[in-house]
Amino acid sequence: EEVGVGSDGYTGEILMALMYQSDFSREGWFNIPFGRTEVIDNTRNPDFVRKFVLDFFFEEKQNLRFDVYNVDSRSCNISKHDFLGQTFCTLGEIIVPNIPSVVPVCKFCATIITLKSPCLIWQDIATMQLCANKLDKKDFFGKSDPFLVFYRSNEDGTFTICHKTEVIKNTLNPVWQSFTIPVRALCNGDYDRTVKVDVYDWDRDGSHDFIGEFTTSYRELSRGQNQFNVYEVLNPKKKGKKKKYINSGTVTLLSFKVESEYTFPTSLHYMSPYQMNAYAMALKAVGEIIQDYDSDKLFPAYGFGAKLPPDGKISHAFPLNGDGEHPNCVGIEGVLEAYFQSLRTVQLYGPTNFAPVINKVANCASEITDGSQYFVLLMITDGVISDMVQTKEAVVNAASLPMSVIIVGVGPAEFDAMEELDGDEVRVSSRGRLAERDIVQFVPFRDYIDRSGNQVLSMARLAKDVLAEIPDQLLSFMKSRGIEPRPSMSSSPLHRHI
Repeated sequence: EEVGVGSDGYTGEILMALMYQSDFSREGWFNIPFGRTEVIDNTRNPDFVRKFVLDFFFEEKQNLRFDVYNVDSRSCNISKHDFLGQTFCTLGEIIVPNIPSVVPVCKFCATIITLKSPCLIWQDIATMQLCANKLDKKDFFGKSDPFLVFYRSNEDGTFTICHKTEVIKNTLNPVWQSFTIPVRALCNGDYDRTVKVDVYDWDRDGSHDFIGEFTTSYRELSRGQNQFNVYEVLNPKKKGKKKKYINSGTVTLLSFKVESEYTFPTSLHYMSPYQMNAYAMALKAVGEIIQDYDSDKLFPAYGFGAKLPPDGKISHAFPLNGDGEHPNCVGIEGVLEAYFQSLRTVQLYGPTNFAPVINKVANCASEITDGSQYFVLLMITDGVISDMVQTKEAVVNAASLPMSVIIVGVGPAEFDAMEELDGDEVRVSSRGRLAERDIVQFVPFRDYIDRSGNQVLSMARLAKDVLAEIPDQLLSFMKSRGIEPRPSMSSSPLHRHI
């Protein structure tokens, strides 16, 4: 569920809101905020754009708290800012369709917080780019610093902000960067619903100058670039005062495309336009570190547990890029791209079998045992392992090879059985054979998620923990095979000295 925050009636200058979730384990509130809005300067009616994305559970009462602050400095320490008040509600109150939740802030009776909840998640994502021509000049010493604000119309005739573009400085003919937005955020499933776009000139003090506005709809935008998608920017006040007024410029749609998402919001694979899912975070966190130690930056990437087109054949080790002969992806960004693309082409399907992928990597590692290469297999799963017997045998066999296995569990599943593969305390065994080395590191990703929603911090914590054992595992293999470090390839005495 996405929660947006708005405010009405407060006369302060620089506002920010923080959202907290209840901590049932301590019957209180988490000390670290789940998220914070952007800072809005000099306005009586801030309408925050930043969304808070959290899971909704029908069967649970999910208490939320919103604290509002007047920002006095650039400090990240919230205690350095003026606390204005707070309000409480439940997530269930917010998501009731067509009923905006309005609750008073406790300390200031005049302040009202309006919580806006988009309706059910739509599966289409729109990408568009716009430019403008001959906008009105608003700055005395320059031209204008224009930006666009998009609003979706509501059933009661009001408008809800859904997107802001970046500011383009000192120009009357801006070209904004392309951006993506869920179709549901634009029209809530009604393709003919009015989409209002305001054009502003940015001012440092927050008192942005209104240039004009125009209206369109998703249906009109979806026609792409044509003569009908050149919009006159009109300023009603100017139009009423000046008889010869024509417009305040034009805005042109340069491009528009829609891509369909075939996964549901409840899926851990869901690709939110606002943040990475847990699979992508784990890939990026671990991959961006270990790729520095790979000379060619080519990574074979496999999925396990899916029906493949065109005949729906089930596979537990299929290349994410769809190329069985060349499964390599260029860099971690290439792996992420292949992962996102595969979600659009395969049908996820159980059970969760680990052995096929481990054996595939082990076959590669068995061909190069002279110490010149070491293989690290990262496996990310949201399900409890289904082939534990076969996987334990695969791990025991792989323990004699130059490879390590990192397993990251995502989602709320119980992963107790996975601990058996992590041989920190008891070495993995199969058919009476003990693994020669401990090569598996398992962690549940939920233990590393930052409560404030800081993805960078969550990823850093995960990478630090799961990669900590790799150096020792590499050394244990080299020592067991009597492989000595190779002499430096530098010929320069200076390089050797350094």
